[in-house]
Amino acid sequence: MTTQKDGTSRASYRSFLGVAVLFLLALLTTAGLKSYRDLAVARSHAAHLRDEIDQTRRNIEFLEDRIERIETDPLTLEQLAREELGMVRPGDLVIVLPEEGSEPPAP
Repeated sequence: MTTQKDGTSRASYRSFLGVAVLFLLALLTTAGLKSYRDLAVARSHAAHLRDEIDQTRRNIEFLEDRIERIETDPLTLEQLAREELGMVRPGDLVIVLPEEGSEPPAP
């Protein structure tokens, strides 16, 4: 009888060990898939940030060029003052046109 009891305990130990190994493999696979997904999201975010950095660098270069033109070219400065600030030189004739869709003033 001891042989049969010993064989039964070995078989149950092996089946328990097999279930434990399968459980650990399933756990490792799940963790690996989650890590892979997290890594893909992080890489995508990093690529998006690199694109934003490149765009910001281009904007900085544009603005530095604009600052240089404003500081060195009086015609550029005058043009910006006229267009963006609505400034005029003394003696300029200013004609104000009504905005589209607005009613003409009553006489």
